Amino acid sequence: MTRPSSGGGWQAIRYTMRQAGKVGYLRLYRAMKSRNACKTCALGMGGQLGGMRNEHGHFPEFCKKSLQAMAADMNGKVEPRLFETYSLRDMRSMSPRELEALGRLVDPVYAGPDDDRYRTVSWDDALEIASGALRNASPERSFFYASGRSSNEAGFLLQLFARAFGTNHVTNCSDYCHQASGVGLAESIGSGTATVNLDDLERCDAVFLIGGNPASNHPRLMASLVRLRARGGRVVVVNPLREVGLERFRVPSNVKSLLLGSEVASIYLQPKIGGDIALLAGVAKSLIESGDVDRDFIEASTSGFEELRAMCEALDWQTVEAASGLSQEQIEEMAWACSQAERAIFAWTMGITHHAHGVQNVQWIANLALLRGMVGKPGAGLLPIRGHSNVQGMGTVGVTPVVRKAALEGLERLGIRPPGFQGYDTLGAIEAASRGEMDFVLCLGGNLYGASPDAAFASEALGNMGTVCYLSTTLNTGHVYGLGRHTLILPVRARDEESQGTTQESMFSYVRLSDGGPARYEGPRSEVDVITDLAHRVLGDAPVAWSGLKDHDAIRRLIAELVPNLAQVEEIGETKREFAIPGRRISEPVFPTKTGKAHFKAHPLPDLPELDERELRLMTIRSEGQFNTVVYEDEDVYRGQERRDVILMNADDISRLGLEENELVTVRSASGETRSLVRPIDIAQGCAAMYYPEANVLVPRERDPRSKTPAFKSVVVAVAPVDVELSIPLHLAERASPVEGKPYAS
Repeated sequence: MTRPSSGGGWQAIRYTMRQAGKVGYLRLYRAMKSRNACKTCALGMGGQLGGMRNEHGHFPEFCKKSLQAMAADMNGKVEPRLFETYSLRDMRSMSPRELEALGRLVDPVYAGPDDDRYRTVSWDDALEIASGALRNASPERSFFYASGRSSNEAGFLLQLFARAFGTNHVTNCSDYCHQASGVGLAESIGSGTATVNLDDLERCDAVFLIGGNPASNHPRLMASLVRLRARGGRVVVVNPLREVGLERFRVPSNVKSLLLGSEVASIYLQPKIGGDIALLAGVAKSLIESGDVDRDFIEASTSGFEELRAMCEALDWQTVEAASGLSQEQIEEMAWACSQAERAIFAWTMGITHHAHGVQNVQWIANLALLRGMVGKPGAGLLPIRGHSNVQGMGTVGVTPVVRKAALEGLERLGIRPPGFQGYDTLGAIEAASRGEMDFVLCLGGNLYGASPDAAFASEALGNMGTVCYLSTTLNTGHVYGLGRHTLILPVRARDEESQGTTQESMFSYVRLSDGGPARYEGPRSEVDVITDLAHRVLGDAPVAWSGLKDHDAIRRLIAELVPNLAQVEEIGETKREFAIPGRRISEPVFPTKTGKAHFKAHPLPDLPELDERELRLMTIRSEGQFNTVVYEDEDVYRGQERRDVILMNADDISRLGLEENELVTVRSASGETRSLVRPIDIAQGCAAMYYPEANVLVPRERDPRSKTPAFKSVVVAVAPVDVELSIPLHLAERASPVEGKPYAS
């Protein structure tokens, strides 16, 4: 498969036409144009200004990801005979793409201890099985999980149900993606979210894009980067893997860009995996030594600078080069770009957070921004590029183990006193299940199995539970590998099928209202209805009248009462007025910390294990044909791959290891092994990439100790031809059984 010379462009337009042909041109257009927030990335689109519009009202604003999700929701329905035809064993032979393509779930299905396949059950029976299991489970042995696909209303109800039931084991998918950003930023600047909004992105003169690939995962962001280059700004890309869409992109809605293509990266640096702190510390060292720091800002608005300066001055360039995999000249080129910027935004994704030192990575990015005074003024700031469309909203409405003080007081006024025990993070809850300490889990969307590291362990742990209950729209690998002794899948409506309006929050802290729309199929129910029905069956009407919370306006009144910065949501159903959450954007050099100052964090360079002769450091990646754990196409157009069972390696490493292109090899880590085809790609030497979630079998349960975020982007693997005996080196075996996760502490 030929790798293209640019991202976007005509291939994106052709893809749109193909999707429209599958579900109907007019039908797809009407669905995309409806007043509902985009179902995919957290950049935000749609809402009350109409689908395919951003908060500025710009049209058209959509991308391949949004089309993929919409077309999937418009697929045909899964008939009961499918479960009669295919056993669970049969379904385990299906790929993530094949399971997704089976269509929309419309009937509740159940599999018990003696079942070899799912069978359809009535809604009443399904709810009774789930509620009966929860009534028989203790709060300490139950947990509740939410993905970012759901609404604020459903997420808020989920955590309210959990607190009323008596547990703090309340988690969301952010634990597996940007929790390190939230923890790191909260310590550095006092706020765990982006300090900028869309206006700032359109006003900046430089973007430092670190550890991310928005060309595949957040395509609409590319239009902003192309506009930045057009007005004379710079884009500095830091990524071990050279991505074609970050070098050159054709924005379909921009005629000039579509026809001629647009250069994206002004500078493209490829550090080795795990070398980010060394790179960032080297940039800081260069800025300090050249005097290109904002002294007035540092003295008036920060603390900890002297410790940072001392550390940077003590670093020698030989150490920085060895640890980063880059030359002093390359690092100083990035420092020069920093020094030239007057309004810079520092943005990152999971290439930064998916490390055992993810919080430190984030705080080193904050250090660079603070050195240049790039936080606390318009057109500049910090931007964690979040994944799913409402993952940030889940945290805002309280789908977290820790109850905020204001929410705690509100809960007590309702007659709900949350328990005193600390709640688990997501991986901690799965590890508790493996120890026989969990009996029940309720999953609001997502693919808990597919999103977890150490896939074999995750499957065994979930299999150790009494009841696993999923609220889902389509089938995924979690439904066939993440089975409890009793497993339920309850079919729910998509966002644009809700009978009442729902709200979602973008990564810019902008809250949109989705109108919903007519249900495409009979059978699926609103997530809110399912949660309130379960809560009523388990708890009755005390202390909360759950049946009254089927009204989304009533839910939003409670949200406004318990979450002060969402006060405006109370009237959004009536006014239709969308809003930016107050206090999130930092446009003045005053920070929401105890001292009003931001804090430098002088973390040392991480001590990464040395690699043996046959070892590489692996990062998991997503393809252009997938969104999170959902795989829509097996091919990855931008990387020129027609299949997903590949290991992408530097050509010099392929030669050094005596391998050939397309050779079948064994890839082994501390947690498991798999077989893959060798493919060359432009990636830093000593590094490799494989597709997530299939490669999760190789990802150990190593995690950042502060955020509990697993290290998906820094996995030591050994690679050899399939006929060569491959043992696990001692230093890998020692990492196979990490210290078990402890309850989450803020």
